[in-house]
Amino acid sequence: MSEEKKKFNYVLLAPPIIFLGLAAMFFFGLQRDNPNELKSELLGRKVPSVNLTDLRSDPAPTDEDFNAPYPKVVNFWASWCGPCRAEAPILERMAEEMNIPIIGINYKDQPDQALAFLEELGDPFIKIGADFNGRNAIEWGLYGVPETFVVDENGIILLRYPGPITNAVLNKRILPLLGMTPEE
Repeated sequence: MSEEKKKFNYVLLAPPIIFLGLAAMFFFGLQRDNPNELKSELLGRKVPSVNLTDLRSDPAPTDEDFNAPYPKVVNFWASWCGPCRAEAPILERMAEEMNIPIIGINYKDQPDQALAFLEELGDPFIKIGADFNGRNAIEWGLYGVPETFVVDENGIILLRYPGPITNAVLNKRILPLLGMTPEE
């Protein structure tokens, strides 16, 4: 009887190697500080220039408003956005009770629907403009609405927060950047 030399089939190693590679990738991805946070190229940079359309009777914000010498919050929102409705009471409280200046940018909305939204849920914005074609949103790196930015007194973006603002986000992320004490 002759012994046949058995050859090892290296293809059998592919599935476990692929599995281990993916497992390592997922493990290290979950070790980030905040795995849900979307990175922004704008953090630490000046706010982009804007070209907004008037929405209310007052003029839309200009570059000077975003670079005004005080910290401010910039909120992209739309009347058709469900999460924007959820965060509306918090924005109202930020403006009314905490005196936080909020600049609103209405994103790809119908003017009459946007104004009805503000009439129904409150208007927390010191300035507001409309971005009907979404060009400004592209410049700001918007993923969707709502999306909120904290801008310092020099017009530098300190925070980009995608999604609706909650009390936890307000207390842990936004108020400290504005130099305010979180609420209990």
